[in-house]
Order: sequence, then structure tokens, then C-alpha cells
Amino acid sequence: MSEKMLVTQALDERDLLVKKIADKIEKASFVDTIKPNEDKVYAKRMDKVQYEKEAEAAYQQIMDLIERFQKIDGAIVDSNARTTITTSCGTFTVAGAISLRSRLRGLGAYEGEADFEGKLQEKLKIEYNERVRFCDTKNSQLQLTAENMRLSILGKDAKLKDEKPLGVVDAYVKENTTELVDPLDVKKKLEVLEEKRSTLLTELDTQIKVSNATTFIDI
Repeated sequence: MSEKMLVTQALDERDLLVKKIADKIEKASFVDTIKPNEDKVYAKRMDKVQYEKEAEAAYQQIMDLIERFQKIDGAIVDSNARTTITTSCGTFTVAGAISLRSRLRGLGAYEGEADFEGKLQEKLKIEYNERVRFCDTKNSQLQLTAENMRLSILGKDAKLKDEKPLGVVDAYVKENTTELVDPLDVKKKLEVLEEKRSTLLTELDTQIKVSNATTFIDI
């Protein structure tokens, strides 16, 4: 006879079973020693017949719990593969949504290596900042050079300032100014990517929780 429960209940029981099975295995005793002239096993200090019964019972309990875990886990996996959720980035199965969420958070088998969006954002940010600093540095140096050129042309007499041609300096500055080549408009692109990522993760969290709290599975 099957048992119906919400996915949230199944997840809670599955987590509990992991701890329970590990605890049972840790505390159980399956092999001991005894001498022919003694009635009790050495380590557990109990009657041999009683020890054998307890060992068999403990083994069976563990196997039953493992079977229970497998049934619950399989039902969850099956449900996740069939149930769908909808986000602003499209429709996913719950299994696909969980996988995507893990990837975006740098979890799972590939850890952070599969967070492609995050790595792209980091690359854009680092390169943009490096190029902006480079432009600022080069242009500051250019302004110093230009100022020295003006002083060289004008001399120290400020009265001559309006009488000397400074167009050559302006032309030099214009031709040698370092400019940013930013075809993607990186700052705006970063804002869009960050908002999309944040929104998607929030939606995934919410939709997965709602699905788990409203979807029934049969055990």
C-alpha cells in the first residue's frame, strides 16, 4: 500500500534518515569474540544468543531504513523530473531548476567552474576597471606633457599668453588622448546581468519551495 506525502515532508524525512542510518551503523555491533568456557561475548559483555539476536535485528533495521531512504529519494527524483516551474527566464523541471540554481551558486560537481555567468561578470568588471584606470593614468600623463609644452611655448611671461599660438598643443592632446573602446557598454551590461541573475535566483528559490510544498508523491 502506497503512502502519499508532500515533497517537503519527503525531503525532511530523507534528511532525517541520513542521520538515523549513520547513527544506527555507528552504534551497531555485528562481530564479537567469545571463548568456549564463557557465556558472554568479549566486547559487548552479553549472552552470545542475545548478542546474535541484537546483531541480526540491528542489521535488518539498517537495511529497512536504507530501503525506505531509497524509496523516498527515488520518488523525489521522479517528481522533480516531471514537475515544472515557471520563471522570467523560462520553464524548467524542478530537477532542472535545482541544477541551475546549484550551478549559479558554484555548487555541485563543477563547483564555481560552471558558474559561467558569474565568471563572465567578473571578467567584464575586472577588464573594464583596468582599462578605465589605464585611460586615466595615460591622460593624466598627457596633461602634464601638454602643460610643459605650453610653458615651453609661452615662457614664464603670462602676458604673452594670448599672443602665442597654442593650437599645436591642443592638436597634440587631441591626437594622443587615450579613449575607452567599449562596444558592449559594459557598465550597463553588468547591471542587466546582475539584475537578471538576482531575479532568477530569487524566482528559483521561491518556485522550488512552492512546488515542494504543494506537490504530492507516492512512497
